[in-house]
Amino acid sequence: MTGPLDGLRIVEIAGLGPTPFAALLLADMGAEVVRIERPGNRSLLGLDYDILNRGRGFVTLDLKSVEGRDTARRLIRRADGLIEGLRPGVMERLGLGPDDFADNPRLVYGRMTGWGQAGPLAEAAGHDINYIALSGALHAIGPAERPVPPLNLLGDFGGGGMYLAFGMVCAFLEAARSGKGQVVDAAISDGTAHLMSMIQGMASGGQWQAAREANVLDGAAPFYRVYQCSCGGFVAVGAIEPKFWAELVEHLGLDLADLPAQGDRSRWPELRAIIAARIAGKSRDEWAARMEGSDACLAPVLTLAEAPGHPHNAARGTYVCHEGVTQPAPAPRLGRTPGRIAEGSQVRPLDPEEVLKAWGA
Repeated sequence: MTGPLDGLRIVEIAGLGPTPFAALLLADMGAEVVRIERPGNRSLLGLDYDILNRGRGFVTLDLKSVEGRDTARRLIRRADGLIEGLRPGVMERLGLGPDDFADNPRLVYGRMTGWGQAGPLAEAAGHDINYIALSGALHAIGPAERPVPPLNLLGDFGGGGMYLAFGMVCAFLEAARSGKGQVVDAAISDGTAHLMSMIQGMASGGQWQAAREANVLDGAAPFYRVYQCSCGGFVAVGAIEPKFWAELVEHLGLDLADLPAQGDRSRWPELRAIIAARIAGKSRDEWAARMEGSDACLAPVLTLAEAPGHPHNAARGTYVCHEGVTQPAPAPRLGRTPGRIAEGSQVRPLDPEEVLKAWGA
């Protein structure tokens, strides 16, 4: 059984964060991805096994040399897609820009940057935290005192790699009809702004305040908040709907009639304190066992090490062990042509001539 993208050939210019994640998504779904790495720079994160590089092999090429650029050009000419995350203009200066592949008219040229290929900040350096700052997303996350970066999940992976992969699949589908490829200009700042569509809509409709811990989904609501338990661990409560809130209250051993109304924002601080005191009376695992499978919408906050062993994750195979490393399984799940982790060496480089031969060059 092959994945839905079986038959697609993609060249990836090695990078950090969003570009390898986009390549991982495509490779998990069956695309054959070959990464071009610089000599002596196999693992940009310094890892013996980098999950972001799984399922695909690599060739080592010096793109500063004529020979290296020529080999890269030959590979790209035989590919359906290219993934690169360099600053605007760098690939053009290497002679590997979109206009250099007129002889591969179906090429989908995927470009990943923080600020986009054009605009006042296009040439400026930055990282996830900078890109999500400009979209309004960072301002909305964290305690009232200051914004807190949500790791680099929101920008690099959510607004970046996911949108690049989605854009490329859209372009592949269109190329199958038209016979023409195109450039996919994926900017993390654009993608993050798009991810904020619901919150932006709430703000436009007067249902979101420009403050943290002041809204339904940012930790202010007693029914959508993280609480600490007696063991020092935490539980996440998401009982938004009244019927779920009522069930949570019942499982906590409280009487709904004795509590402030769920929707009375003026009494949310009081209600938070009541819930916090009750949850602090038991351990995380005690609360999880008491409410698991119910509609109380309470879940234990697991560590990275704990998550693979949770019975639900284990039953669904959410995590797999591949090449001796526990890692997330391909997602989402397709019923007829599911994704899988292809074999791909992270140790020995491929022979580019052998790749070219296999690709019909």
